Amino acid sequence: MTTDQTSAPNEPPHHTSRFLALAFLLLASLILLGCPSGANKAVDERPTDPSSAGKSASDFDGERALEHVRKQVEFGPRPAGSAELEKTRNYLIDQLKSYGLKVDIDEFQATTPIGERKIVNVIAELPGESTDAIIVSSHYDAKLFKEFRFVGANDSGSSTGALLEIARVMAAKAQKPRLTYWFVFFDGEEAFCTEWDECHNPNAADPKTPLPDNTYGSRHFVEQLRGKGELKRVKAMILLDMMGYKNLRLGRDDMSTTWLQDIVWQTAKRIG
Repeated sequence: MTTDQTSAPNEPPHHTSRFLALAFLLLASLILLGCPSGANKAVDERPTDPSSAGKSASDFDGERALEHVRKQVEFGPRPAGSAELEKTRNYLIDQLKSYGLKVDIDEFQATTPIGERKIVNVIAELPGESTDAIIVSSHYDAKLFKEFRFVGANDSGSSTGALLEIARVMAAKAQKPRLTYWFVFFDGEEAFCTEWDECHNPNAADPKTPLPDNTYGSRHFVEQLRGKGELKRVKAMILLDMMGYKNLRLGRDDMSTTWLQDIVWQTAKRIG
């Protein structure tokens, strides 16, 4: 958690240049994966800011991404199962459909330390020449705090805003991508208890191995893929999170896939 996440709605603590740099880095890494472009779709090309007027539909627009963050913050605190998160979800779906993407929702009930909660993943698909898929993702729920008003501008607003803009850019490309893309917005990733591993939940399948109080949406997503026999379709996954902090410093994650990290870091070095 960073201190900027409790900012007032009219003071989102982000620099659009940071959005531009990070999202361009991601798109460049996708190019190196051999999937540089999206399907030919009609998109809303209205700029969110006068400075965006000269941009083409296929340019990543930091102001657009920042506007998505502002919109989420305006909805207020957005823990899983809340009315505010439902408003956010409807906003995401409307935006993704306006880009011409196919949108699916995966709704389920999760047992949590505070009772049953509705969890809803949002998945937008950009079909490619192959059914093999690359996942680009973010969680869109925000951490539950009872002690103060937590609006999640950085966590999860920034990554969700950037992912929406990446989806728009890729859908605006004229050429069909080599692989299929899934833009996945996970729900219920934050723990309902204060600390990440403070609480656990009953496991009907194995009572000796309780389930964690976190990652509800992503765990369910993997289970669904496994049940459909579709895990083998996924060739890579990039997860965006907490990327809007104004003093952001990125270290090399020691839990991620090495070859994919190499692509991202080498691309970052190449583009300066």
